[in-house]
Amino acid sequence: MREFAIEKTRNIGIIAHIDAGKTTVTERILLYTGKKHKIGEVHEGAAEMDWMEQERERGITITAAATTCFWTAGSRIINSELTIPEKNEQHRINIIDTPGHIDFTVEVQRSLRVLDGAVVVFDGKMGVEPQSETVWRQADEYKVPRMCLINKINLIGGDFYKSLESIHERLSKNAFPIMLPLGQGENTKGIIDLISKKAYKYTDEKGMELVECEIPENEKENVEKYTEQMIEKAAEADDDLMEKYLDGQELNEQEIKSAIRAGTLEGKFFPVIGGDGRKAIVQQLLDSIIEYLPSPIDLPPVTGIHTKDEEKKLNRKADDNASFASLAFKVATDPFVGQLTYFRVYSGTLEAGSYILNTNTGNKERVGRIVRMHANSREEVKQVFAGDIAAIVGLKKTTTGDTLCDPENPIILEKINFPEPVISIAVEPKTKADQEKLSIALHRLAEEDPTFRVH
Repeated sequence: MREFAIEKTRNIGIIAHIDAGKTTVTERILLYTGKKHKIGEVHEGAAEMDWMEQERERGITITAAATTCFWTAGSRIINSELTIPEKNEQHRINIIDTPGHIDFTVEVQRSLRVLDGAVVVFDGKMGVEPQSETVWRQADEYKVPRMCLINKINLIGGDFYKSLESIHERLSKNAFPIMLPLGQGENTKGIIDLISKKAYKYTDEKGMELVECEIPENEKENVEKYTEQMIEKAAEADDDLMEKYLDGQELNEQEIKSAIRAGTLEGKFFPVIGGDGRKAIVQQLLDSIIEYLPSPIDLPPVTGIHTKDEEKKLNRKADDNASFASLAFKVATDPFVGQLTYFRVYSGTLEAGSYILNTNTGNKERVGRIVRMHANSREEVKQVFAGDIAAIVGLKKTTTGDTLCDPENPIILEKINFPEPVISIAVEPKTKADQEKLSIALHRLAEEDPTFRVH
């Protein structure tokens, strides 16, 4: 049986320019959701999602890492204890933390191809940076609904409003704050929720807890201005709400939220939150991911072509009872289990021990073991369902972008187009004995990285 209903599942990516704080935000998400119990700092080489030796040494992300965590909307840390509201249901959030460097842009591209939503993180001291534009463009290409987190606004030079301005100038005019920072720069003390019209401040320096407080007088004008902009834009997604708004009637919280959600799913509204990704604002971010980003069934069915007739278009709905169809989006070599093929299930279910067809190569392969990944550790599962992200151990002839499906109902899903390499280099082994080792190593690298070619 399925552990989580498909509408309670979110597949999201954390994308950004270098050093905007993606991995730190992911680490705090793991901390708040109880997935880990110790704060791992990226600059100390202790981040769980940066598991490669080279990543820890340099304090950067090189490879996209996947993990799963669980969150109930409205959960809050109060007096060092996580308090979970009884009426709300728990959601499963599958997260892919991606690199920021342009050299590893393939990791972002292949992740966005299989994700349903994304959180774009911006450095509040810098605003929109060159790679922010690249990842935004990649998300546009795959029509990925997204929300924005303006991070680091509490550091020297941090400015939420300037960063928001740069998003409007360089990315989209449709980005609207749903929360404003309480205070400015180093004096940022918490957040103001524009939807509920409530302010929350940190209880201490570390900022691991938020408590409700009054909206300061000097912020009220700002709150009115941005609330009006947000509601006006959100109401565009629903004619009835627009009419109600134009008639001067007040929209309630639920109406505003459903309008924001509708606009976000259509790609016409990008909710913006500002704060410090190391602090309790991560709780509000998790709530917003559940509230506004899509579940697999909120998106149109995935389309593909028939294996024998390219003109014939086929659809696969995100439904456990449909024929199995999935896309392999990453191949990695694990020192303990061998080759891992990461795949996203679009429809149907897959059990360990069954056979699948790779429609790009025509090969049938047996699925030995299926694992759910948490960075570089694995949890074995017997079955995966529509909307899941997992990995198969030991597939021999599958590469990135291949379609894996039910042999009885073949389909070819759209492949991922990768940029051509721009640098070439000649290497040669020092000794005859190294020749074979070098050849094996280079071909293994080429299998893992589609932008790396060997000839």
